Amino acid sequence: MIMDFFRQGGTGAGATEQKASATGPLMAWHGAGRAAWSPRDAVSLARTGFAGNPVGFRCVKLVAEAAASLPLVLEDDAQRFAGHPVIGLLDRPNPAQGRAEMMEALYAQLLLTGNAYVEAVGASGSVPRELHVLRSDRIRVVPGQDGWPVAYEYRVGGRTHRFDVSEAAPGVCHLRNFHPQDDHYGLAPMQAAAQAVDVHNAASRWSKALLDNAARPSGAIVYRGAEGQSGLSTDQYDRLVSEMESHHQGPRNAGRPMLLEGGLDWKPMGFSPSDMEFQKTKEAAAREIALAFGVPPMLLGVPGDATYANYQEANRAFFRLTVLPLSARVAAALIHWLGEFTGERLRLKPDLDQVPALSAERESQWTRVAGADFLTATEKREMLGLPPMPAEGTTGAESADG
Repeated sequence: MIMDFFRQGGTGAGATEQKASATGPLMAWHGAGRAAWSPRDAVSLARTGFAGNPVGFRCVKLVAEAAASLPLVLEDDAQRFAGHPVIGLLDRPNPAQGRAEMMEALYAQLLLTGNAYVEAVGASGSVPRELHVLRSDRIRVVPGQDGWPVAYEYRVGGRTHRFDVSEAAPGVCHLRNFHPQDDHYGLAPMQAAAQAVDVHNAASRWSKALLDNAARPSGAIVYRGAEGQSGLSTDQYDRLVSEMESHHQGPRNAGRPMLLEGGLDWKPMGFSPSDMEFQKTKEAAAREIALAFGVPPMLLGVPGDATYANYQEANRAFFRLTVLPLSARVAAALIHWLGEFTGERLRLKPDLDQVPALSAERESQWTRVAGADFLTATEKREMLGLPPMPAEGTTGAESADG
């Protein structure tokens, strides 16, 4: 009877028909499994890479705070301004923030999402009354028929506000990083470091789980029944699992002896040397995260990095290669946007002479320029990034007319 049942495919006269899934034959089992990466949207990256990862958090804070603390100078082709409405606006952009707070939020948005949006409030033919940094994850670019943005939609709480950019002075300034495959949104360093962030977080969870398990490798409890039984009953299995969780896991139970009843045998399963390399993997992931943000690992205290001779050299390279290019690009974009309100052609740039990390370089440059007798005073000022003196400009114009 049993053989007849299998020969007939289990559809004998007394067999009950069952519905079969159409996709059942398409299911596949993967023994090794695939890597599970965190989502790559802005909110998830900020949660896992900034709020949930100390290396990512420190990288963003280090770059944003350093760039926001740089002193800025405003000038045009003739002079450097000591007082100007744009300077007053940047010093106090809104009642809740000063210049450092607003600029830090702007740089952090660029680092986390690749985009930063600044809103102008109360602009009526002159400089705006207030500036606000908007959350990048709430803004959507609305492209026109030619592909260029015609508006920005800010969505929050089920409501949408539209910023039209077709005006002479748009109410929103969009700053974005370069993205080779997107015409409207920038590529964030956090996106480039996403895999390293996942590896670093996974290594941290591994260490935590190892500590919770008394810092010992896991093992197996083998059951050998006295009368040839090959398995435990359901009640016996549940009781064994409950006792293991309550009496032999966690740091409180570290080193506690295990009492096994008859038929149970403990078989420890040790790690191979390659399995114990997770700490080095964590340090390598930390260096990759720092590399994506342009922060020397030495500044983060990551061991194993000897690229720079000392901390001072690493700090100088950090400002030269990461902070200054970012600050100069953001300042140029902001002053170009604010110039559309004032109608002036202004330049906003970092004041290199007031950056402590570059003091040795600037002192050397000032000494070389001051000792160059073949250069005029105007040429020296130009090499040092200073505008020409008004009196020198007037004298030069008069001599040219003569």
